Amino acid sequence: MDKPKVVLGVSGGIAAYKACELLRRLTESGHEVRVVPTASALNFVGEATWAALSGNPASTEVWESVDEVPHVRIGQSADLVVVAPATADMLAKAAHGLADDLLTNTLLTARCPVVFAPAMHTEMWEHPATQENVATLRRRGAVVIEPAVGRLTGKDTGKGRLPDPEEIFEVCRAVLARGAAAPDLAGRHVVISAGGTREPLDPVRFLGNRSSGKQGYALARTAVARGARVTLVAANTALADPAGADVVRVGTALQLRDAVLKAAADADAVVMAAAVADFRPAVYADGKIKKQEGREPDPVALVRNPDVLAEISAERALKGQVVVGFAAETDDVLDNGRAKLRRKGCDLLVVNEVGESKTFGSEENEAVILASDGGEVQVPYGPKEVLADVIWDQVASRLAPPSELRRA
Repeated sequence: MDKPKVVLGVSGGIAAYKACELLRRLTESGHEVRVVPTASALNFVGEATWAALSGNPASTEVWESVDEVPHVRIGQSADLVVVAPATADMLAKAAHGLADDLLTNTLLTARCPVVFAPAMHTEMWEHPATQENVATLRRRGAVVIEPAVGRLTGKDTGKGRLPDPEEIFEVCRAVLARGAAAPDLAGRHVVISAGGTREPLDPVRFLGNRSSGKQGYALARTAVARGARVTLVAANTALADPAGADVVRVGTALQLRDAVLKAAADADAVVMAAAVADFRPAVYADGKIKKQEGREPDPVALVRNPDVLAEISAERALKGQVVVGFAAETDDVLDNGRAKLRRKGCDLLVVNEVGESKTFGSEENEAVILASDGGEVQVPYGPKEVLADVIWDQVASRLAPPSELRRA
């Protein structure tokens, strides 16, 4: 089979050097990559570097190899165009259809999916002009990844940092997998919880679970690739932030509840993939609980945590909001799942069997998606991204038109 053809556009920002890592991941995973830098980008990384790493010529000019009509052919033949970093200037040119170099010409002639990974100072990202340009590009079907929060140039810190190249690669891979399919979550805000909560017993101990957060992170990545604005409420994970997701870090079930309820206020869909502790210790010991010779430890009294899934399902912030829960079961999986679906009141419940060597920490998963209308979708064992896409298929088919979403 022919290798997927990817055009990597690089605009003139300090984060241009990070695009070398994205290029490496694309080429090593079997993609044919043509790098199209802007003239400004060459001030950060030279043409020879791009050509050597990609195995293809890299040019900024429409006047080179004119007989091959590169300003038309490169975009026409691409399966994906990704611009990383995308500066404020590049976003403005793309939104307004300007074509003053090879990259902007390529963007106008491309009929394949286009991904922009912005990187700039916070003030530039937040400026109304940039936000309007981003909204325009998204409305036209482009995937514009939200920038990360972190260290910028100089001493500045804030939103505007280029996401991790590995995470940008994952978005590109997900977009390529969908082919010409439109980003069906464009304009939607989705909230996802991931990981496992920890309930402190004393300063060094806690009650927790085995959840790694990988399924929730897969849901975040695939939602970004489908055009959504993603808020990821992450409980005690050790995973890199998914490119394009706004990550809110929490520890306990009460913290997760507060973060999810706040983010869900304007969300079209809420997916509760986190493993939330049902109980927490009734008393927190200010000092480490010591072992005493000749004495058994005192029993640990527990109290119930709030049922976040049931609360969101019963008191939705918006009418038409789709709520998805997860049920991790060890026996009578489907029977317990159907009972939980009725009890929780959510629209969809993803039911899977778990155990010490099943699901938790794995890159793969299998599940049955139960629907409140009686429908069932079986998802065979495979990558967690595949299950995530099936879940979003089910969510997208149930989303109310934006005009019908109303305050509950």
